[in-house]
Amino acid sequence: MLHPITAFIALRYLSTRRKNRFANLVSFVSILGISLGVAVLIIVSSVMNGFEKEVSRHILGMTSHAVMFRQGASMDNWRALLSRIESESDVIAVAPFIRAGAMLSHKGNVHGVSIEGIDTDAEHGVSSLLDAIKPAKLALLERRPNNILLGQSLAANLEVANGETITLIAPRKNSNDWVEMPRYIPLKVIGTFSVGMHEFDAAFALLSIQNAARIFDFNGTVSGLRVRFYDSNIAPKRAMAIANSLNNDIVSVNWTQYHRNFFHALKSQKRIMFVILSLIVAIAAFNIAASMSMIVGEKDRDIAVLRTLGLSSYAVMLIFLLHGIVIGVAGIVLGTLIGTWGANQADRVVAAVEHWFEISLIKPDVYYIDYLPADVRLADIILIASVTFIICVIATIYPAWRAARTAPAAALRYE
Repeated sequence: MLHPITAFIALRYLSTRRKNRFANLVSFVSILGISLGVAVLIIVSSVMNGFEKEVSRHILGMTSHAVMFRQGASMDNWRALLSRIESESDVIAVAPFIRAGAMLSHKGNVHGVSIEGIDTDAEHGVSSLLDAIKPAKLALLERRPNNILLGQSLAANLEVANGETITLIAPRKNSNDWVEMPRYIPLKVIGTFSVGMHEFDAAFALLSIQNAARIFDFNGTVSGLRVRFYDSNIAPKRAMAIANSLNNDIVSVNWTQYHRNFFHALKSQKRIMFVILSLIVAIAAFNIAASMSMIVGEKDRDIAVLRTLGLSSYAVMLIFLLHGIVIGVAGIVLGTLIGTWGANQADRVVAAVEHWFEISLIKPDVYYIDYLPADVRLADIILIASVTFIICVIATIYPAWRAARTAPAAALRYE
């Protein structure tokens, strides 16, 4: 049990004698080091959480929770399959789509793209891809066969404006599925769209599903079916279960698999960064051990007097354990406050630096987004604070143990 005198002495020892101000300085540096380590850990973990959250949101915005398709072939009985999937209680909407590779050409600029043929009415139910497109543009896409919508970055790369004509270069297949000379199809650009991900905006174009079927010779078939569940978290298990219940050659891909390697790498980087940045805390903890060792050496006579007055070695150890814990907790609290504030201001700081130095720190073609998101999570703060506290306690044990083993007779021999 912690006696009040033990706590009083531990707090009193936070300020040493004037002749040993260096120990005070080391203690102060220890608090700053721990607070710096905690703050950096919170900021980095919050930014990586926010990055993962925003990329996930953009992925879900541009696509559905899951896609069903027939392996190695187009889906011919898709209407029956659509009705079957829609009958599931946890499915909100299902939409057919056609996907094909092609090339777009304009003024000498040629880019390979993925063409998406969509049913605009059904697509609204499975994704938010069309939310930023005006209904009038979508109506034109459906009504006129030679209209196309381009990703915003793709339109910029092709140097094409609304109302201009581009050339779609599509492969042509004969009755034996042999590829013949490609077809050159003029299409009118009626608008652009953006989902906030450069990778998608620079490589995708939209056609009506009827026009895509005509151009790419799908003949009543589709590439697959997009499915939206009431909760994206159930998509991996439910999509697989539904696909297995439909047919042996129907397979599913859920939204977590679209960029599986990316998310896996992100989680691995977060763990590695946590370990590396924890070294800052570990170094600060060594400072705690060093400062406490100096304090123990300075207070050896005080310890001897306390022992002769009846204070147990266990109580002496508690005094110095509490002393180190107070330093650690002070650093943790200060670091948590700085880290939480810093994480919430990270985007503004990056934007200000980019503005002042006229540079781009967050490139959308590399990081998918052009800003620095942050998501401060209580669980991460608790984990960081707990690990830091444990490190501080471990660093305190040896100096406290050494203080408890101080021999009163030896310390007072020359007094």
